[in-house]
Amino acid sequence: QVQLVESGGGLVQAGGSLRLSCAASGRTFSVYNMGWFRQPPGKEREFVAAITWSGDNKHYTVSVKGRFTVSKDNAKNTIYLQMNSLKPEDTAVYYCAAGSNPFETTEGGYAYWGQGTQVTVSS
Repeated sequence: QVQLVESGGGLVQAGGSLRLSCAASGRTFSVYNMGWFRQPPGKEREFVAAITWSGDNKHYTVSVKGRFTVSKDNAKNTIYLQMNSLKPEDTAVYYCAAGSNPFETTEGGYAYWGQGTQVTVSS
């Protein structure tokens, strides 16, 4: 089992920034890929960004490229999502996920999920 704990959500004005954290523990040797997903109000959960466990490869959904940055602190087994230039449409519950498939962008490719953290961007 892999346990994931997110933190860092909150309320921010449009144009502002937030940094989300996701601490991983347990059988992390089985993890190849870490992802961030989000679920806007009334919508389905969607892929945001992913990073390999080594931190060498990252990819993003188009709508956040240039604004969000995913990174990893290997010593702390923690990944981060730095979100800049936030927009009201970024409002969602953000989830961290862990899986063993490289470059995975679908929910089914992730076996472990955090509890989610709310991000609200006001206009």
